[in-house]
Amino acid sequence: MMNRKVLPFVLVAVVILVFVFANSWGNRKSEPSSRFEKILTIVGDLLEQGHFSPKKLDDDFSKQVFDSYLKAIDGDKSFFLKSNIAELKKFETQVDNEIRTGKTELIPAVDKIFNDRIAIVEGFYKEILSQPFDFSKPEKLQLDSDKREYATTDKELKEYWRKRLKFMVLERYAESIETREKNKDSANFEIKDDVTLEKEARDRVKNIWDRNFNRIKRRLTLDEKFNMYVNAISETMDPHTQFFPPVERRAFDEAMSGSFFGIGAQLTEQDGNVKIANVVSGTPAWKSGEIHVNDIILKVGQGAEEPVDITGFETQDAVKLIRGKKDTEVRLTLRKTDGTIKVVSLIREKIELEETLVRSAIIQKDNKIGYIFLPEFYANFEDPNGHRSGRDVANEIKKLKAENIDGLVIDLRYNGGGSLQDVIQMVGLFIEDGPVVQVKDKDGDASVYRDRDKTVLYDGPLVVMINEYSASASEIFAAAIQDYGRGIVVGSPSYGKGTVQRQVGLDPNGGFFSQNAELGSLKLTLQKFYRINGGSTQLKGVTPNIILPDNFEFTKNRERDQPNALPWDEIAKSPYSPWHNGNDISAIEKEFQPKIDNDPTFKQIRDNAKWLSERSNDEVLLTLSDYKQTQQKIRALVKQNDSLQTLKQPMDIKFVVTDEDRISQMDKDKAERFRLWLKNLTTDIYISETSSILNDIIVNGRLARK
Repeated sequence: MMNRKVLPFVLVAVVILVFVFANSWGNRKSEPSSRFEKILTIVGDLLEQGHFSPKKLDDDFSKQVFDSYLKAIDGDKSFFLKSNIAELKKFETQVDNEIRTGKTELIPAVDKIFNDRIAIVEGFYKEILSQPFDFSKPEKLQLDSDKREYATTDKELKEYWRKRLKFMVLERYAESIETREKNKDSANFEIKDDVTLEKEARDRVKNIWDRNFNRIKRRLTLDEKFNMYVNAISETMDPHTQFFPPVERRAFDEAMSGSFFGIGAQLTEQDGNVKIANVVSGTPAWKSGEIHVNDIILKVGQGAEEPVDITGFETQDAVKLIRGKKDTEVRLTLRKTDGTIKVVSLIREKIELEETLVRSAIIQKDNKIGYIFLPEFYANFEDPNGHRSGRDVANEIKKLKAENIDGLVIDLRYNGGGSLQDVIQMVGLFIEDGPVVQVKDKDGDASVYRDRDKTVLYDGPLVVMINEYSASASEIFAAAIQDYGRGIVVGSPSYGKGTVQRQVGLDPNGGFFSQNAELGSLKLTLQKFYRINGGSTQLKGVTPNIILPDNFEFTKNRERDQPNALPWDEIAKSPYSPWHNGNDISAIEKEFQPKIDNDPTFKQIRDNAKWLSERSNDEVLLTLSDYKQTQQKIRALVKQNDSLQTLKQPMDIKFVVTDEDRISQMDKDKAERFRLWLKNLTTDIYISETSSILNDIIVNGRLARK
């Protein structure tokens, strides 16, 4: 069922790009010398010669990058003054020249100004938080930076910081007062007066900003500012073209593969420290016997190299340093719970991310319905025996068929995409053969990716669940099932990512295909996806056959809301033969959509989601009475939506027998996570509604087997 031509098509595009680029690189009069110069010029050439729809590198492009870069550095206008921006304006039209020459003056200028501003602003919050706030004084704070100008003076900026800090303290102060009211009659609860609670709230906010400024000064180095600059350049082409330094590239590959090489310890951040939250049985951390819960990680070293002090690091940044290549050494400097300092040497081993892999269950309605949850279209391209989502889904279907299911739900909610090869294989599990998706390159040439295996693993009634965060490969799968009339799609309109990216190593001397190019890599948009009916999934995404309102319906988080998103268009339809009973879909839509639209529960969910979305753009009121009133309404609506989306009577959902046996042999923590996942399914109103729709379809004999 795997279309073996999928990967070659993508590789051909990259090979042509590399050939063209190699020639142009070889014709350069002089090779750039510094790391910054090399990265800038290589990225510039790749964008011009390889991007699906390259923008001209000119003054207009430069202005877009300039604005984007400043937003990345100081997005909420908390540090720079108008005079700083005016000083940097001389570089506004020079970005295209810097890309071509590799010599950047903007980055050192930004670095100097930003470091100066950090030192000044750091004093603001400490002074402001040393005095109590008056929460009876009517004031407003505009949190939307797009609706605010840069401050003209330090006095004006300090006033913004005062209101911002006041709001943060107000949040915590109001919470403490509420806690006091709830517990005032409890015997062991310490009653504190308002003055004490306000002081404690200020102290908590000060601790937050102490950690934030420590993190900013440690992490926002000249190198990091340069990386952000290259990303501003890349993402001005489109939001999915991105620069990855070597460590970031490895993290991306790990997310795709469903596994990584590490030590097997889960981390958490607490009070500015990265701590051990859990040690997984059988992993290097567990086998060492020297790493325990609540140990604080002070430093991370790669073998004999100088260790990196990770004080103030976010958890995900510490994780990137701890993970690495197979069989390599990582040294952790730990502060043990007794206060002693210890250095522990560990050799990285393969760690499976079981929570990111496919899993299944059985929903018992009038009929027995199989349920498959696929969090992403993962693929381990380096290990032929590694996890592949297409193959894993096929195995889950076989297990469910052995339990004699009457219908099947594929849940792709929050699935951001992944391997194109695997999504084609997965569509092939449900159709005899035929086109799955079309792909067009920058020259306008379209290719059709097909399933060529006539066997069908599952031919019964099928429903696909999607939502606003279903993207890319998820949309290809849902669109193909919908276009063939093979099943029905239920949920909310999807994200709308219809572009194809490929990682290209930044090494002109042979590392374009290398995962370990020392300069990093560029995730480059090379092609665009189109449904077999000819329409692109770009911007429009997939509209379900039956729409279920949810919390995210009115949020602006889809592709169409992203700057520089490529437009929607269409190409010729690819000839295909619909599933034999595809014409039943329109009748199913007409029957069930009115029921959903008139359902009081879903109507209330939609109304609440709309109000909450509109409320998020309001100015914030800084009096205690106004804040309490607003928060009461927000909490009431959030609580109501949570309640509306949670079944009062849990559904009957079970693991398949073989999985139940496997889970019973897992270590306690892992088994508990699996069982909690199943428990959460039983009260999910969207799974309940979807399975009920499918149950009715089965009862009425629609979407029957061929």
